Amino acid sequence: MLSRSRPALVEPPALPEPRGPLSAAVIGSLRRGPEILLPVDPDDPYGEDLQLALYCLYELHYRGFAGVEDDLEWDPALLTVRAEMERIFLGALRADVAPSDGSIDAVDAELESLLVEPVDAHGVSHHLRRDGERWQVREYVAHRSLYHLKEADPQAWVIPRLDGPAKAALVSVEHDEYGAGDPDRMHAHLFAEMMRALELDASYGAYLDAAPAQTLAEVNLMSVCGLHRALRGALVGQFATVELTSSPGSDRLVRAMRRLDLPDAAVEFYAEHVEADAVHEQTVRRGVIAPLLAAEPALAADIVFGIRASSLLADRFGDLLLERWAQDRSALLHPLPDAPALGRAS
Repeated sequence: MLSRSRPALVEPPALPEPRGPLSAAVIGSLRRGPEILLPVDPDDPYGEDLQLALYCLYELHYRGFAGVEDDLEWDPALLTVRAEMERIFLGALRADVAPSDGSIDAVDAELESLLVEPVDAHGVSHHLRRDGERWQVREYVAHRSLYHLKEADPQAWVIPRLDGPAKAALVSVEHDEYGAGDPDRMHAHLFAEMMRALELDASYGAYLDAAPAQTLAEVNLMSVCGLHRALRGALVGQFATVELTSSPGSDRLVRAMRRLDLPDAAVEFYAEHVEADAVHEQTVRRGVIAPLLAAEPALAADIVFGIRASSLLADRFGDLLLERWAQDRSALLHPLPDAPALGRAS
């Protein structure tokens, strides 16, 4: 299907500013060519320095950066330091989430829990629906742009790692994510349109310098799971978490935007997800996970890990936003102009 819009020039984003010695060494290597890289500090696996360094190395597999050679995607020195960062990041996640007994029943129980929302739920979408302000909606969208402008890309890496019915069902979900053949209905395109309607910069990677570690970590989890065949079960668990929980949250965001009288173009992205993800919920659960476990039952523990790790990082991101907003402060490192408090959030 041909696009009704004129194709935009592909322009990779600029490299971000470092946030510590590790990210400085990585970004310096991307600018000047591989250098001797520092040892990775294992004491701050969720911190700004490690998460930014890891995000930058993963971005070489997506759009890259302006002025960075494409061949660095597979540079041995960069891959070596990336592997160490991955080991520390994944080790922290495995230590911080409860282990599974590896049974298929455990997967079913985990999926059931995703479908139940507590009566006293108080997440970001709940806050925005009830009490959110326009600047908070804009800030939330700026945070989420780090993923949604590449929506479905990390999960696409798992396609060749699956077989049979699980592969076919996952591809059907991805087909919808990419607009079912219509480039103007691609979810990443709809998100960019929403950003423009909210007077945000819709350029790919525009808010990387402003995004805190909690925002980067969610995307980094998708990337590490997508890039490693050994983590294909965890990637399916992460994908299931998004698809099973997205529809109610998207409905609350639609209500928040309409309450704030935001433009229709701003509402369309989440309105699309209310319907699409309600369908995807069943496709992922019955079409992807059920046949995958029938073919590879040993992946059950990894699927649960992917669900729990994704939920942990989502909670850390949500807690940051709600904490800052309760203080009438921005959760971005570089607040948007309409945020009530300026200065870097620490």
